[in-house]
Amino acid sequence: MAAARIGWLSPRKLARFRLSWRRGGSLAISSGGGRMLRALTSPPLPARAMASLSSTRCGLPKESVTENGASPRGKVLTIDTMNPTVKMVEYAVRGPIVQRAVELEKELSEGRKKPFEEVIKANIGDAHAMGQQPITFFRQVLALCSYPELLNDCTFPEDAKSRARRILQSCSGHSMGSYSASQGIDSVRQDVASYIEQRDSGVYCDPDNIYLTTGASDGIVTMLKLLVCGEGTTRTGVMISIPQYPLYSAALAELGAVQINYYLNEEKCWSLDISELQRALEDARSYCNPRALCIINPGNPTGQVQNRKCIEDVIRFAAKERLFLMADEVYQDNVYAEGCQFHSFKKVLFEMGPEYSNTVELASFHSTSKCYMGECGFRGGYMEIINMDDEVKAQLTKLVSVRLCPPVPGQALMDLVVNPPQPGEPSYDQFLKERTATLNALAEKAKLTQEVLNTVPGISCNPVQGAMYSFPRISIPEKAVKEATEKGQQPDMFYCMRLLEETGICLVPGSGFGQKDGTYHFRMTILPPADKLKILLSKVKEFHQRFTQQYS
Repeated sequence: MAAARIGWLSPRKLARFRLSWRRGGSLAISSGGGRMLRALTSPPLPARAMASLSSTRCGLPKESVTENGASPRGKVLTIDTMNPTVKMVEYAVRGPIVQRAVELEKELSEGRKKPFEEVIKANIGDAHAMGQQPITFFRQVLALCSYPELLNDCTFPEDAKSRARRILQSCSGHSMGSYSASQGIDSVRQDVASYIEQRDSGVYCDPDNIYLTTGASDGIVTMLKLLVCGEGTTRTGVMISIPQYPLYSAALAELGAVQINYYLNEEKCWSLDISELQRALEDARSYCNPRALCIINPGNPTGQVQNRKCIEDVIRFAAKERLFLMADEVYQDNVYAEGCQFHSFKKVLFEMGPEYSNTVELASFHSTSKCYMGECGFRGGYMEIINMDDEVKAQLTKLVSVRLCPPVPGQALMDLVVNPPQPGEPSYDQFLKERTATLNALAEKAKLTQEVLNTVPGISCNPVQGAMYSFPRISIPEKAVKEATEKGQQPDMFYCMRLLEETGICLVPGSGFGQKDGTYHFRMTILPPADKLKILLSKVKEFHQRFTQQYS
């Protein structure tokens, strides 16, 4: 029978029969009982008829078609039709190195032999994943809020129960499972305001200027959304430090804003020079409209702590150049080096007098994820806005309402961070002991990291004054640079990938944070327990010596 007459069966009818190819290229059609109905031979089936046959029954590649045999259409969303700014986003902290580390963990669990017994992830500031223990009081209150029946349990201290009752009374339906106001629970914002006033030696804080956020990152991205506008040479430019935390470059890429790099001075312990800010600003004005200046203090990934004079100079610069200031202060409790002290931008701003405190626009950010808490998974945070235009503030409130509210457990945790146990309360002694032990341990590990890395020829590490990271410079031999280039990799990515494959240590190459041309770095956390950190540092030392010798 000629194939052109296959139209005697519709696609729906064909579905009732079994289709199979016979030797010689003919197509056999049989009933469910196995009786041969037709054997179609040459000439070959036309494309439309072939499209009508069930691909799963005739062994052809599966192809989606309409019932009338129309040609299938392509995907609506493809790599060519997706939002182009998303393709520009990069986030080195969870990039290819980390993906390979996860693969290696899986391979080890399957019994595959490696030159190491475990993968040590020192790529991200995730304190609890590195073994840091949570603060008991925080977890007690959160447990009570999550399961209020525990309020009848006499094993919980009364101050924990009191905090839990206050938080639950502020929640709709007395449940953490309910939505809160978009700006955050009122009582929590009041507590945040009181905390800021105490931290800043009495400088007034209006609770209405507090926005609770999903971690600090949420607040930072929200503020950038408000700032970005214009096209071409009027497009918003945002000044960020290099090295920088990749959240900033990623958010700017997604928003289509212009990234303006200013370089920290590595030779002066990653200090910030106003002359460098001026250079970056003047260069940028030829191709964009600089509108904001971002500062991370204490620094990530560089670990520096800005002194008061530097902060005053930055504020004067922002005032003179009409820049919106964004102060990322999530590591404000993580200050280790002797002679260093955290100064909030808001405190310094108001102590500089009305000339600045009444005019400079500022947003500052804090989080439950860092400091001594390390509660990354709860995604708690806040931002405070200063001198924001009233109409813009109304738009900000509208914008945050779109995402309904930050996670309520994260809001509750933020409340405990800013309102911890007080002297005389049952939980105070234990809280103080745990907090002090955590911060002291971090200080010791910061010192250890710097000291060990500086014993390695070809590695130089500035003092880790604060935060949770070191960002040492590494020398990479020319032969290794050439091999990395041939592989299409950045030299420090090549270095870190080799380190991972040979030692199981996961670090982030400096190129993911930005660095001056011709220099190479890696970022590593100081969070692993001291015994594991010593192993990590010893392996890095041995690897660098072996790597340098191999490529010299």
